[in-house]
Amino acid sequence: MPFVLSPEPLTKQNFAPYGDVLEIDGAEQFPINAGTTTRFHRLADVVASPPDGQVILSIFRGTRRPSPISITMMERHPLGSQAFFPLSPSDWLVVVADDRDGKPDPSGLRCFQASGIQGVQYAPDVWHHPLLILDPVQDFFIVDRHGGGNNLEEHEFDSVVAEIRI
Repeated sequence: MPFVLSPEPLTKQNFAPYGDVLEIDGAEQFPINAGTTTRFHRLADVVASPPDGQVILSIFRGTRRPSPISITMMERHPLGSQAFFPLSPSDWLVVVADDRDGKPDPSGLRCFQASGIQGVQYAPDVWHHPLLILDPVQDFFIVDRHGGGNNLEEHEFDSVVAEIRI
């Protein structure tokens, strides 16, 4: 029987074991472009491991999953970080899991509700669920690694391990 996974607020402190929260609150900032632009500097450091890792930029378009949202799988990227930033001001969900013996631990699942002005960067090797949105369709700006080697591990659970009811 799956348990109900309740979203908690996304903060830099409670997400720190899994990566970085990308937001302008608290960021170093300074004016550029003759004072017409504010730069929110170095929100996170991108990891693209050798031998031939490259940092790439993409846009993902997500569609909402049926409610309740069933957690049946997780994925991770061992060779690089992966950042998601919404391109619209809509809330979305981030689900992560602790690692247990090289697999995601269902008892270590956490769900965060991110605002439409917050992004996340998953650290390398962090188990996370693929994109979970609350609107019918939502676009995200993605920064991740491209190159040789296997940078995607997926784990399918034997059954639904958790449900999110939003």
